Amino acid sequence: MTGLACTTGKPGHNGGKNFAAMKIALSFFASLCILCGHLFAAPAKPNLIFILSDDLAQGDLGCYGQKLIQTPNLDRMAREGTRFTQAYCGTTVCAPSRTSLMTGLHMGHSPIRANREVQPEGQKPLPAGTVTVAQVLKSAGYSTACVGKWGMGMFDTTGSPLKNGFDHFFGYNCQRHAHSYFPTYLYNDDQRIELAGNDGKGVGKTYAQNLIADETLKFVKANKDRPFFLYYSITLPHGRHEIDDFGIYADKPWTPQQKAYASQVTRLDADVGRLLALLKELNLDEKTLVLVSGDNGSSFAPNSEIGKLFEQAENGLRGFKRELYEGGLRQASLARWPGQVPAGRVSHEPWAFWDFLPTAAELGGAKLPAGFKPDGLSLVSFLKGGAAPQRDYFYWELHEGASLQAVRFGDWKAVKNGLSAKTELYDLKGDVGERTNLATDRPELVTKAEAIFKSAR
Repeated sequence: MTGLACTTGKPGHNGGKNFAAMKIALSFFASLCILCGHLFAAPAKPNLIFILSDDLAQGDLGCYGQKLIQTPNLDRMAREGTRFTQAYCGTTVCAPSRTSLMTGLHMGHSPIRANREVQPEGQKPLPAGTVTVAQVLKSAGYSTACVGKWGMGMFDTTGSPLKNGFDHFFGYNCQRHAHSYFPTYLYNDDQRIELAGNDGKGVGKTYAQNLIADETLKFVKANKDRPFFLYYSITLPHGRHEIDDFGIYADKPWTPQQKAYASQVTRLDADVGRLLALLKELNLDEKTLVLVSGDNGSSFAPNSEIGKLFEQAENGLRGFKRELYEGGLRQASLARWPGQVPAGRVSHEPWAFWDFLPTAAELGGAKLPAGFKPDGLSLVSFLKGGAAPQRDYFYWELHEGASLQAVRFGDWKAVKNGLSAKTELYDLKGDVGERTNLATDRPELVTKAEAIFKSAR
């Protein structure tokens, strides 16, 4: 501040005027510094919402080509954000796929690699010491909630959501219990709440999704003034295919199961729309990354009652749930974050569930626990319009019946359908439907894949 030397003087001299001028200048400079600090400070931590739909397939949504089922909110979300054609689940059934999403680990390192039931209620729990995305975000000041279905351990086990980073839980803990859309009870945190209308045979009169959808809105409203992570694990459209109202499909010339399935998908769409509308109402739109995914690809064979009507295999992919071909591994996936995620973008670059934990950690400014190394890579730059991160391979297992393995490296994909089965090899660049097995033609690539099968476990 040249020319404002601090000069003192006797009354009548210019020292008093100079001193006053200096005070004014210093006050202005301090205000300017505060303003600059606001302008250039690190952006506030974004809210994170991951909506995981149970069995939602690419072929269910209008933005992926579905013609019969109406999904206006998810289609709008695709227009306002990014749609992914090669987003991979953790594996092709519920519990292990969700474990990969929560832990940042692929199936070679995941503590859960199949659906394993525990009686009378629950699944094999996450072991003590498991690192989850909820724990990581909670350590960075986030409020955390899981609403919908958990399926990774009852409340009296090490797998309880309340012991794995979630401040709040609401819905079904056991995924077997979640097969009923008209249950007699749900859980609020670890407290069982009885629902009206118990017929004595385990069936109630309350459509559970009504309560689950309302709970998501309640959580967002309660945490609108602080960063939050909402894991919205919606059970729709998983079987049993039950709905409280066929709605716009009531008069369609379809079977009851076909009407129910379409109604489930459209109901899912409507509840996502309610959540997005609330974000806008609360001025959280530009502060919130919303991701939508299915937990696996299509659940139906092309010639099944539901699959043949809605043409879930029309994208040319082979396979479905419980298989490790692309039709079972690729799922519907959208990202929306106004001003950050490019609108109208369609990305054909691959990523996988185990990338979510490091992505959330970077966005939330969270440090990973010492000694913990996720298999995933941060997608922050990719989500904002950059290229997908480069990696050596994607790896999957599934152990229900035969032990299956699959690996993708570059555009090459290898599948092994059992310990004694021969390794199959496909070129996804020219054969996305995995029709032509090139294992005999490219033995060196089969050798490479089999080496990964051993090293990735």
